[in-house]
Amino acid sequence: MSFEILVVEDEDDIRHLIAGILSDDGHPVREADGSEQALAEFRSRKPSLVIMDVWLKGSDMDGIELMDVFKKTDPDIPIIIISGHGTVETAVAAIRKGAYDYIVKPFQSEKLLITAKRALEATQLRQENAELKGRAAHEESLIGRSSIICQLRQKIDRVAPTNSRVLISGPSGAGKELIARLLHGKSDRANGPFRTVNAASMVPERVEEELFGVENAQGTTFKTGLLERAHFGTLYLDEVADMPRETQSKLLRLLVNQRFQRVGGQKDVQVDVRIITSTSRDLERETQLGRFREDLYHRLNVMPLEAPALMDRREDIPDLVDYFIKKITLSTGLPAREIGEDAMAALQAYGWPGNVRQLKNNVERLLILATGDPSQPITLASLPEEVSVVRQASGSSDNDRVISMPLRSAREHFEREYLQVQIERFGGNISRTAAFVGMERSALHRKLKSLGIDSASKSNASRGE
Repeated sequence: MSFEILVVEDEDDIRHLIAGILSDDGHPVREADGSEQALAEFRSRKPSLVIMDVWLKGSDMDGIELMDVFKKTDPDIPIIIISGHGTVETAVAAIRKGAYDYIVKPFQSEKLLITAKRALEATQLRQENAELKGRAAHEESLIGRSSIICQLRQKIDRVAPTNSRVLISGPSGAGKELIARLLHGKSDRANGPFRTVNAASMVPERVEEELFGVENAQGTTFKTGLLERAHFGTLYLDEVADMPRETQSKLLRLLVNQRFQRVGGQKDVQVDVRIITSTSRDLERETQLGRFREDLYHRLNVMPLEAPALMDRREDIPDLVDYFIKKITLSTGLPAREIGEDAMAALQAYGWPGNVRQLKNNVERLLILATGDPSQPITLASLPEEVSVVRQASGSSDNDRVISMPLRSAREHFEREYLQVQIERFGGNISRTAAFVGMERSALHRKLKSLGIDSASKSNASRGE
């Protein structure tokens, strides 16, 4: 990963020397010969590191005063002070005020590179710690062996290195942010920042401030936005359909030329950021209704990806449950429990409107509320009634209806309900359903036909059918 470095030095030969050393080491470098130019460069785009002389002849501010301005904008930005022998005390005082380190003139190039490397590594470590905190609440990989998940993994592997913009669609809780994080982690920007923002959760009046930052009319003070903080990395915009129309126009300009202006600012800021967006709505329909810009939609939808609903990948539920149990027991200290066959069948048959997120919450609830011998599996009776279609089907009103039926009708009613649940459980795969219920595939087809159950569409859509 490249880190931009701003070199502030009033002596041209020394400034060019420092810039040359850093450039030869692979770093993009910008130069400033005084405080005014340094402020302009800093405003144009915040650098990753500042190397600055204490004394800046002919400038309105010296290096210490300039450092105070930089630190007000970003308290964490590393600043290396360059000092002569007579200004070492001043340099030490600068460190007390927040400078990372100082270098005494004349200096060796190796000393400059080592100090710069350590300063950048410290900054990167802070970024990585922040990223780890952000990842703690999210899964690390796509769990499951269903054909739909295997195909999604393959698409992610192909799309990630391309730097193309990606629009991820899918219902809430299906793992859209996980897909965005995997795209970032498998790209050339993996060592860069990953910034995320949910457009639906932001106050509409503050969306632009969060994205683009704020600058006063004089351009002397400003606050960086998410786009600048994602420089050389990825910005993930969740629920992009909720973005105000005016902000959509500014985002479109950014996508066209990678430039934008801070709120209140007059000059362009240029960044190198990959944009990944997601939505739980039909964004194409939103454009038809005039609620989302059509030109922005087409620029965001370069590579569409779909986060599948959990009901479309029911065969992954046992793997997901096992993964969540291991993860939750590791983080909470709760004893690990096995899920019994009857409980697992019910979990696979449920519709999961909240998708993977709802499944994880229910697994955690099961582990917390589970009673009895920890070595014994959790049974159907322990499941919340809302997620147990088997228990729902055997409710009192249904029992009253069954009791009023002749034996043959009651048996057909039970078989119909039972086979429908099992077909749903195995995603319409007749072969797997037949193997589980202990019937020949042809016999099961005949039984389904006699019960009036139409499984042809699901069967044909399943892999291997």
